[in-house]
Amino acid sequence: MNSGTLPHAETLIIRLPRSRHIAGYAILISRTRNALAGFLLVGLIAGCSSNVVLQFPSIPVPLTEKIPISIGLRMPANFKDFVHKEQVYGREEWSINLGNSNTALFTQLFGYMFEKVTLLQASDDPKLLDIDALIEPSIDAFEFSVPNQSKTDSFAVWIRYRIKIYDREGALVSNWPVSAYGKSQTKSISNSEALQRAAILAMRDAAALMIMKLDETTLIRSLARSSTPGTAAPAQAPIAAEEVQAIAVEGEDDDAG
Repeated sequence: MNSGTLPHAETLIIRLPRSRHIAGYAILISRTRNALAGFLLVGLIAGCSSNVVLQFPSIPVPLTEKIPISIGLRMPANFKDFVHKEQVYGREEWSINLGNSNTALFTQLFGYMFEKVTLLQASDDPKLLDIDALIEPSIDAFEFSVPNQSKTDSFAVWIRYRIKIYDREGALVSNWPVSAYGKSQTKSISNSEALQRAAILAMRDAAALMIMKLDETTLIRSLARSSTPGTAAPAQAPIAAEEVQAIAVEGEDDDAG
């Protein structure tokens, strides 16, 4: 080796015997790491899930006269138990339960609107009941947007209800779609609360729209049985009724709870 020059570094490779104990420890460590990673992933997914159960969206007594007709109200199972589930951007999962709130809202709404309301179960035969018409509501579509999608600080909800009306013989006489939109900002409240408020606003405005337009659009009043013998049967309401839409945007002082 010449003076003034550094010696070449040598690499020493030490090969240890691979015992069964060392291999076992390696497998145990690998399995532990995999289990821990899976646990953390499940926790992360669970942390990105939001469950929203709507409360009863009560409405004030309308300043209108009741329609002088006796109706039966039949709410299908998929209406009473309606739950919307959706993943936003493939990572945040939302579950929105409208079932009980739908049942409560429509029961109260039609109680305000009609002279008499009879709630029907799935097994009830409307022809055996003392009613003039049967109303069956359903949900055609439910959509919502979150602030990340709309690039705002608001949640928005859009619901399309469908109101089917049958005469006392069971014939479909009107099929009316009703769309409603609600929007709520996230100021000082959580995301779940904001989404719930937006949904309740949409439901309330759908109710207001039905109070104002249902009789005019579906001619349900004409299905009332005449008390005068020999009176001609009322004109049949149109089966395909024009869709109407209500829009509700939360104001600073609006309380959707």
